[in-house]
Amino acid sequence: MNKSARVFLGGLLLAAGTFHAQAEDASCSTVKLGDPGWSDIAVTNGIASFLLDGLGYRVQTQILAVPIIFAGMHKGQVDVFLGNWMPAQQSNYDKFVATGEVDKLNENLSGTEYTLAVPSYAYAAGVKTFADLDKHADQFDKTLYGIASGAPANESIKQMIAANEFGLGDWKLVESSEQAMLVQVGRAVKREQFVVFLGWTPHPMNVNYDMQYLKGGEKYFGASGSVNTLARKGYASECPNVGKLLSNLSFTQEMENAIMDKVLSKQASNAEAIKAWLQANPAVLDGWLQGVSSRDGGNGLAAVKARL
Repeated sequence: MNKSARVFLGGLLLAAGTFHAQAEDASCSTVKLGDPGWSDIAVTNGIASFLLDGLGYRVQTQILAVPIIFAGMHKGQVDVFLGNWMPAQQSNYDKFVATGEVDKLNENLSGTEYTLAVPSYAYAAGVKTFADLDKHADQFDKTLYGIASGAPANESIKQMIAANEFGLGDWKLVESSEQAMLVQVGRAVKREQFVVFLGWTPHPMNVNYDMQYLKGGEKYFGASGSVNTLARKGYASECPNVGKLLSNLSFTQEMENAIMDKVLSKQASNAEAIKAWLQANPAVLDGWLQGVSSRDGGNGLAAVKARL
């Protein structure tokens, strides 16, 4: 191939790459993320926001209950949800994803745990399974501490109570924010009182508290879980550059725990902790941004690294 032909071909390839990025609909310039208000999703949404901002996109994060996020994706009001915890959200998944109303882009985290937990001193005293809870009903004041109303895990607990599963028929569920739940746990731990609450990994609670997860609730919470990235139907085709980024994104428990710990211990804001982690681990950007351009068709990896 002579020099002029190579220059011509190179120009075509450059134009094709630029066209690909700019061919997205104008609506793709703003990415609407759903957020249930959980610390771990604040981290993953924050990472996605940092990347998208560096690529030239605008991000809108909407704080909504999980069922509203699913309904929002179905109606086109929410573009992306990085917090589809499975199997805790199985009913929502079956209703929207399994039926093709909402798209699954990828699994972004594996090996999660999400079930009832107790402090280790309660575990050592014999509370090791769901069936052990009612044997110590008075010590627990027949109370289970959950997170915000509408959370699928809360609904599972309500089902257990309604069915008198594990003898929990006369127990009550206290629904509150993640932060309020953990404040209650912290108070109980300081006094070495019995407390049972929703626990999960990744989360700094696993470091901040000497705690154990209860067995026997697999029917409701599964033995182990994962987290999926979901999008409204057809979104990845309409916005292929953003879709490619979201399909590339995967996280580790160590990564999320490290960032959350800095935020919850008030060492840094969420944005500051994310940027600091990325500055210390820039190699992760290579995989996340593979095949991704900036919104104007430029080098996506270079655009994001310039923000570090």
